[in-house]
Amino acid sequence: MTAPGRPGGPERAARTGGRDRPAAPGASPGRSVPQADTAPRASGVDPPAAPLGRPTAEAPRPPAPEPFHATAARSVRLFQAFRQEQTDPDHFYGTLARDTVAQLARYLPDGRAGLAGARVLDVGGGPGYFSDELRAAGAHPVCVDADAGELRLRDGRLPQTAVLGSALDLPVRTGAADVCFSSNVLEHVPDPERMADEMLRTTRPGGLVFLSYTVWLSPWGGHETSPWHYLGGRRAAERYARRTGHRPKNDFGRTMFAVSAARMLRWTSRTRRTGSAEVLDVRPRYLPDALAPVVRVPLVRELVTWNLLLVLRKRAADG
Repeated sequence: MTAPGRPGGPERAARTGGRDRPAAPGASPGRSVPQADTAPRASGVDPPAAPLGRPTAEAPRPPAPEPFHATAARSVRLFQAFRQEQTDPDHFYGTLARDTVAQLARYLPDGRAGLAGARVLDVGGGPGYFSDELRAAGAHPVCVDADAGELRLRDGRLPQTAVLGSALDLPVRTGAADVCFSSNVLEHVPDPERMADEMLRTTRPGGLVFLSYTVWLSPWGGHETSPWHYLGGRRAAERYARRTGHRPKNDFGRTMFAVSAARMLRWTSRTRRTGSAEVLDVRPRYLPDALAPVVRVPLVRELVTWNLLLVLRKRAADG
């Protein structure tokens, strides 16, 4: 459910590898954006570890929320919040973050309690709305983003724990995270399978990968250039530029790419075949449970799914 966005937002433009990313700005008191080393890794060598260690002070335990239910009423609430993205972005992204963490918890053996003390990697988390909600649940999130400007979008403040780095070469050692999480970033990288592989690599055996993205042929697949993306991504971007006088933030072929549901379903099939992960769920993220089977229907799933959620549990190396 990405939106045309105030400039930025956690579900937004390019996370294209960080190779031309800006230098990290000066850190604000108590917060830092270390420059990540995202050079290609030699085989069998871990990249420098990002600070995924647990803080000495435990986050306060929030009151227990209501159990998560993917109902039609919930889908309506999300759509209503989506309509306020322009006028009240904190409400929209806060609502989405709370809903997403509740949805994530349904895949943990202990539910939301399973997030307490968990090391969570928030890939492409921008200004940290999701990280904030994860922290409120007792987790220890690290927000990784390739764009220093995106990290400062919320009143110029950095997320509490932020690392500058590429989703295609995560600056995190292998198996460091209990949960690797990403919301609506995959369609902004040129190699989505590589990003998904990186998320799986950085997750510990038995840990969880929670990955969602906007499907290209969905009504909002072209983001602010929708629905003209149905006539072609580049044509839609050119039309937007003529109409507004500037290129779209989500510019096809540069900061946004066509990622189908079928493409990432093939990736999940490969992980299952190789024994690297157990696929726990594949479903439309925002739709009611009753519509979950639509992902099994070719072509229809491309148009109806809107946002595809993939949930996997990493297996041990010996399978």
